[in-house]
Amino acid sequence: MLDVIVIGAGVTGCATARELSRYDLKVTVLEKEEDVCCGTSKANSAIIHAGYDAEPGTLKARMNVLGNQRMDALAEELDFPFQRNGSLVLCFDEENLPGLEELRERAEANGVPDVRIVTGKEIKELEPNLSPEVKAVLYAPTGGIVCPFKMTIALAENSYVNGVDYRFQTAVTDIARTDGGYLVSTNRGTFTARCVVNAAGVYADQFNNKVSAHKLHITPRKGEYILMDKKAGSFVSHTIFQQPTRLGKGILITPTVHGNLLAGPTAEDITDKEEVSTTGEGLAQVMEKARLSAEKIPLSMAITSFAGLRACEEKGDFVLGEAEDAEGFFNAAGIDSPGLSSAPAIGLFLAEQIAARLKAGKKADFISRRKDIPCIAESTPEEMEALIAADPAYGNVICRCETVTEGEIINAIRRPLGAKSLDGVKRRTRAGMGRCQSGFCAPRVMEILSRELQISPLDLTKSGGKSCLLTGMTGGS
Repeated sequence: MLDVIVIGAGVTGCATARELSRYDLKVTVLEKEEDVCCGTSKANSAIIHAGYDAEPGTLKARMNVLGNQRMDALAEELDFPFQRNGSLVLCFDEENLPGLEELRERAEANGVPDVRIVTGKEIKELEPNLSPEVKAVLYAPTGGIVCPFKMTIALAENSYVNGVDYRFQTAVTDIARTDGGYLVSTNRGTFTARCVVNAAGVYADQFNNKVSAHKLHITPRKGEYILMDKKAGSFVSHTIFQQPTRLGKGILITPTVHGNLLAGPTAEDITDKEEVSTTGEGLAQVMEKARLSAEKIPLSMAITSFAGLRACEEKGDFVLGEAEDAEGFFNAAGIDSPGLSSAPAIGLFLAEQIAARLKAGKKADFISRRKDIPCIAESTPEEMEALIAADPAYGNVICRCETVTEGEIINAIRRPLGAKSLDGVKRRTRAGMGRCQSGFCAPRVMEILSRELQISPLDLTKSGGKSCLLTGMTGGS
């Protein structure tokens, strides 16, 4: 019997697994996809919220602020990109200034430092490209941006080297209480554990409702985004929000840690928990509302669009901790925005509760640090020379748009919990994330995957499962 099963390898599940790996516990993560970071964690705004938005006293407010505070140390320990670029909330009408003041008061109540309201010429000094219709802004300097792929992968890799077992393409189909724990049924057999962490995203209500009389109801909320080229990345330096009004929260504009510009998301409640297609109507809405914040936003430089789902629980707050009537069953449910920001705090919160219940001691040999794949595009000439001298594959550029080399791709495949698909390589190295969106580099990445994994090119997938990239051979081969 395992000590803990974590259902879901998104950022919340991986953050919890990483904190659990500090203890002498047998932990297994069950993930229905072929890799970590395949759900909500890979399709979001990539923002670390300051913490002024959530209602004081809620779990969202508490976890957001604590998660934000932990982010600098975590990014340094686990070597993933994070920047404190600050955030602005735009007020377009003087009659809405009391609402901006209310957000400032929330920030103070939640313990968010240095939040202030800016008016007049200082607005343009902060962001020259904002609309002239902006009357005031709420400035929160502790807001930040992060790479959600790199963050989730870093948490997973570090937990793995500290003993956590990951089972991919393992979909949980049922869960039932047993004497001393839980029986978890999957498409790949059954598992038993003394405790279960329910970090299943939009499916978390289904697992909770199998073991607890306190029913949850999660609605998937689809958000569509437009990503622009790196030439547009300096259009704004802060994350730009529109003030929430009776018409909704509006569309944000933000730089990314990799130098792109991002606009979105829409907010559409749907019933299909797998529906992540973009629509003409949704993308038109992103463009129209983004121009309210900055009319000259370079949307003509768009290189791709995408959509993600947020897991919105009907009570509006995170559902965290042990279910009252299901001993050993720990929820991390309803983790919508600011879930990415809150993940480090949620992981710590749950791990401490579980360790206390199981009376687990901490490991003496816990490995707290992890190094990312060396990045040629961000290396100094001296660093580049040393990498190529050690391994000539770092001198062979595969992805021209993002300057990703063969050495980086090989590293991505061979490292702990390495890439097994085209998207797996993309999330770890950014090969295929540039202007041509894999148009040039995909065949070359496939050659490396086939060689390193020692599988036929016909068995390669875009993202696991049935997403095969090739249907057959030509030329009589």
